[in-house]
Order: sequence, then C-alpha cells, then structure tokens
Amino acid sequence: MKIALLAPLWKKIPPEKYGGSELVVANLAKGLTELGHDVTTLACGGSEVSGKLIPVIEKPMYDLVGGFDWSGIKQYEFLSFFELGKRIKDFDIVHNHMGFHPIALAPFLDIPFVTTLHSSLPPDFPFLAEAFREYPFVSISEAQRRLAPDLNYVGTVYHGIDVKSFRPRPDGDGNGFVFMGTMSRNKGIDIAVKAARALGVKLTIAGEIRESDGSFLEKEVFPYVDGKNIQLVGEVDHEEKNRLFAEADGVLFPSRWNEAFGLVMAEALACGTPVVALNNGAVPEVIRNGKTGFIVENEREFTEAMEKVGKISREVCRSEAERRFDISAMAENYDYVYKKLIQTK
Repeated sequence: MKIALLAPLWKKIPPEKYGGSELVVANLAKGLTELGHDVTTLACGGSEVSGKLIPVIEKPMYDLVGGFDWSGIKQYEFLSFFELGKRIKDFDIVHNHMGFHPIALAPFLDIPFVTTLHSSLPPDFPFLAEAFREYPFVSISEAQRRLAPDLNYVGTVYHGIDVKSFRPRPDGDGNGFVFMGTMSRNKGIDIAVKAARALGVKLTIAGEIRESDGSFLEKEVFPYVDGKNIQLVGEVDHEEKNRLFAEADGVLFPSRWNEAFGLVMAEALACGTPVVALNNGAVPEVIRNGKTGFIVENEREFTEAMEKVGKISREVCRSEAERRFDISAMAENYDYVYKKLIQTK
C-alpha cells in the first residue's frame, strides 16, 4: 500500500527527547516500511523517518510559535494539507495524527482518510467531533473510547515501541524507582514523591517542567528534591531513558487522569522493569496486575505495592513488551485496518 501519514508539527519525528505521538508516528512509519509498504510522512523539517519525508515547514512548530499553544488551529498546519493535496493521487490511504480538523479534507478525497486520536481528554472542538463522527477513527485503547463514545471506531491499536532498542539489565539489585513524564498534578508526580519519602527509597524524576505547573511543583515536589534520595534529571534522550528504566527496581505511574495509553509503561516493560500504577485510564489494558506490575486504587496501596516489585519477573515484563507492544504488532494491526478500509471504500 501507498500510505500517507499526517504527523503533528509541534516536534520533530521522532522527538529528540521524551515524546508521545511524535514518537508513535516515527515507530509506525518504521513498522509499516518493514512490512513492505510505501510510506510517506508529512512532518516538520529536521524529522528523520523510515520511508519518505515531506518537510512541510522548516523547523518544529514549537519553535515557530514559541512553545505549545492549544488555543486554536495554527496556520502552519495548512501547509500539511497543501502538500498532501498536491500528491493525493500518489496514495491509497491517508492516516491522520493531527486531530479532528484535518478530517474536513475527507469529503474531497477518493481514498480512505482514517484518524488516530492521541488525546487523553474529551474533544477540544466538540462541534468538529460531532460533524466528523461518521468518518473512521482508531482508538489507542478501549479507555480512550469513553472520552468520545459516539465516534465511528474501526479498531483499537495499542502504541508500539522498538523493543529491540531497549536493553534490560542483568539480574541484580536495582537503583530505586523512576518517574518519567510531564511533571504535573495530573501525572501524579507528588504521589510518587510522597511514596518514595515514606519508604525511604531512591526516586529519579525525569520529564518536562511546564510553566503552568510551577506553583504546584514549588509546593508539592521541589522542596523534597535533595539530589540524593530524590533526584531531578529533567528531560532525557532514548539512551538515558533506557538506562534509567533498566536500572530501576520499578517505574511509577501514579496518573490521576484518564490516560489514553501511557507509552512509559510499555517502555518500562521493554526494559524488564515492573510498573506500579493507579487504576485509571488504560492502565488495566497495559499492565497485568501481579504479572507485569501492580495496579492499585489509592495512595496507600501505591506505597505498599512499591515494596513488592521484587516479586515480579523481569523476564515476563520483557516478553510481554515483545508480544504486545513492539512496533511490529502495531504495524500489523494498522495494516489490517487499512486493508479493511480500502476494500470497503
């Protein structure tokens, strides 16, 4: 198949450091290319993808706008639609990762236009969701469907990671716990800090600090970062992420909200590292309670579960990542979705 991927323009594909949807698009391009498909990704300049790249703007929109801004649709994104339109006869299907608004193009096209939503929130443009709901969507978890239950879902495909690029550590004592993600109340960084302090164990915190979370972090997190038991290392690249996860006794995922997937959990498993998580969002779809980690209902249980991570088999964690969350599994599932849509168009 000849496949066009509409990628978010905010960051490079893949991102230089921690990334969500941008990393998923890069992995999908790689997986589909390895299946023998002709893949073209429309993304920002500086991106490096398997298959072909069409750089629609010279650098990430994050740099052009001066940070993330979700207050409206940015004019730069129309360049993706423009470049797609000039080449539309070259493709069998378009796979949109930019949100709802590109679906406005679908009625003009003679080929399927399918959308994967990456959000963990209800639609920010509900009138667009209502207008476009009959067009095909792919959810990234069953939990995500609860955010917009009236859309025309044609499949659920879990995110895929390049499991081979993660190296588990040999058996032996670990180096405490790791929290990785945006340092916000929604992500539960304060829960991780409280639990680590209560147990007197080491916690390494890696992730992005956003200005909007400043007052929360100043009160609930930063006073306890001592550089010894609780360390803050900021955003990390793939190699450092691999090292932190592989050396950890466990990865903490105390997310308070309806996280639509949680790529960090799959990456931890790829390093053979169990996950302790609150029972929210897609957590029960990613983690097998008692097998690849512990799923708990409250902060007290969270702390108790951290003491039990040594009972989890690191080999089982790794094999689960290989079987369920590798790039190949994601690509094969999307391959099935694409073929079904093309046959019924």
